[in-house]
Amino acid sequence: MNLDFNNSLNCVIKHIREAIDNLEDASNELILTDEEVVRFQIGEVFAHVPKEEVETRIEEMKEVNSKNLEKLEEEKESVLAQMAELKKILYGKFKDSINLEED
Repeated sequence: MNLDFNNSLNCVIKHIREAIDNLEDASNELILTDEEVVRFQIGEVFAHVPKEEVETRIEEMKEVNSKNLEKLEEEKESVLAQMAELKKILYGKFKDSINLEED
């Protein structure tokens, strides 16, 4: 269970970090463009959107992803700490009759 949870959460955290990196790259590319209207993907469709609006949307998306990342990392630490405490209790009660270590 611990390994599955940890792997799943690490995968989500990695995905969010990649999304933040991609948004940062898009923001940098936007700075370099001279166009006043740029193509911006909304769902499955690209729309022509004013550059200022795209800059605002990208910043908002980065903020949301950063907050989500921070929340998930805090949640992960909390759950792992709880699991470590439960592991101590179980080993104290059952000694060597159980194995809770990840292989």
